[in-house]
Amino acid sequence: MPFAKPIMIQGTASHVGKSVLVTALCRIFAQDGYRVAPFKSQNMALNSFVTAAGGEIGRAQAVQAEAAGIAPSTLMNPILLKPTSDLGAQVIVNGRVSTNMSAIEYHTHKKRLEKEAIAAYRQLADNYDVIVIEGAGSPAEINLKEHDIVNMRMAQLADAPVIITGDIDKGGVFASLIGTWELLTPVEREQVKALHINKFRGDVNILRPGLDFLTGRVGRPLLGVTPYIRDIGIQEEDSLPIDRINRGHKSQPALLRVQIPTLPHLSNFTDFDPLEKEEGVELRYLKPGESFDWPDLIILPGTKNTSADFRYLQEMGYTQQIERYAREGIFILGICGGYQMLGEKILDPAGVESTCGEIAGLGLLPVVTCFAEDKVTAQVTAQSLNLPFYQGTVTGYEIHMGRSQISGQCFPIFVVERDGDKHPDGAGILNYRIMGTYLHGLFDNDAYRRSYLNFVRQGRGKPVLDDQAQLAVYQKRQEAYDRLAKIVRDSLDMRLLYAILNKII
Repeated sequence: MPFAKPIMIQGTASHVGKSVLVTALCRIFAQDGYRVAPFKSQNMALNSFVTAAGGEIGRAQAVQAEAAGIAPSTLMNPILLKPTSDLGAQVIVNGRVSTNMSAIEYHTHKKRLEKEAIAAYRQLADNYDVIVIEGAGSPAEINLKEHDIVNMRMAQLADAPVIITGDIDKGGVFASLIGTWELLTPVEREQVKALHINKFRGDVNILRPGLDFLTGRVGRPLLGVTPYIRDIGIQEEDSLPIDRINRGHKSQPALLRVQIPTLPHLSNFTDFDPLEKEEGVELRYLKPGESFDWPDLIILPGTKNTSADFRYLQEMGYTQQIERYAREGIFILGICGGYQMLGEKILDPAGVESTCGEIAGLGLLPVVTCFAEDKVTAQVTAQSLNLPFYQGTVTGYEIHMGRSQISGQCFPIFVVERDGDKHPDGAGILNYRIMGTYLHGLFDNDAYRRSYLNFVRQGRGKPVLDDQAQLAVYQKRQEAYDRLAKIVRDSLDMRLLYAILNKII
């Protein structure tokens, strides 16, 4: 079987919209009848996903795979870095934890991972018609070029034509595109076949003089100008967007007020995307130091560094607020690292995540967590246990190095089926007003989400909602991919895109 046709999206910087553009292209090529898959050799993200085989990859590649209509695979993101601090990260290779490294250590080590990246790419390309490759950051980072395995080096190894995109919403897009071009070597420039402008607001005719100058200066055609896309419903790649943290309140008495502290090492924040779209819910991510504001439900989210982020909660005064709200009957839910924080103790004798050894948690759940050196990564099905608001199964996934044991009078909330065995998961007390679980993706389960939110509404004296208007998360995501594909398709020169893909130009 011949190798797939590759095409690569690189950017002038991080957060210029590469991931969303790749998602759109995956959907477009799939709509046009191609077997298409995404690929990113190296990703740095705290927002990850677990494949059916139990491998961990960046959330962006899982989203892109879903847009392409295929199951996510570790081949799509063979190297994943999960920052544990400003200077270090957990290194995941082919879906499994390899080691922890400082930034300097990884900088010198990553060239050795090139063979893993190209092996994954070739295996993927053997099974698809088109591979849409995503770069990282900018190909013009002078200090990173020597050890590059994700931008121009990957383009050369895959023989992939490159489209460079820039974010006009930030300003300076012409300077950034021309500056990127000027910093490329003659060999690298040969890979570049077109330019693209992303996140444009307004009348494109205003840009015409600049576009003519840009294409004349660089000597490459413009693929298109894609408009700024608001609230399309596509899950974010790696970090919580600042506009969601700073979003204004829409408080009304009947709304269920859900509040989440924005942790320094916040991970898998997409767990809560369905709550943001749920009817009758006000979801707020608190800015650093911003106090809780009479919530109905407090959620402690996942984190890549439980000990450090618990110290952050203490320093910001959140722990005292949470303890007070717990006494006053506010509902509290912890997911993964947040579940660990709700317990009595967090033990890390081997220094897996920190050098603390042992810290005391909030003590709201009679649970003790101990970190192990092996990581649990699995897609799971779970059966609810004695929950007053829901009897049935849910699906989700686990990503954690801690193991939590109930140490007092409370009950697990799920029985999880993982690797052919069944395990208790989570804990709940006070008629399940305070709960914790390791299950990510819990709120993607439509029936569970609506039942739990109504349970909180009843406990807070607010009207419940019926199931007729229930949000269908998977269906809404599919509709979002189609909307995204139409917007991007309409903004691109599709004849030029296929000429680039087929290497006619």
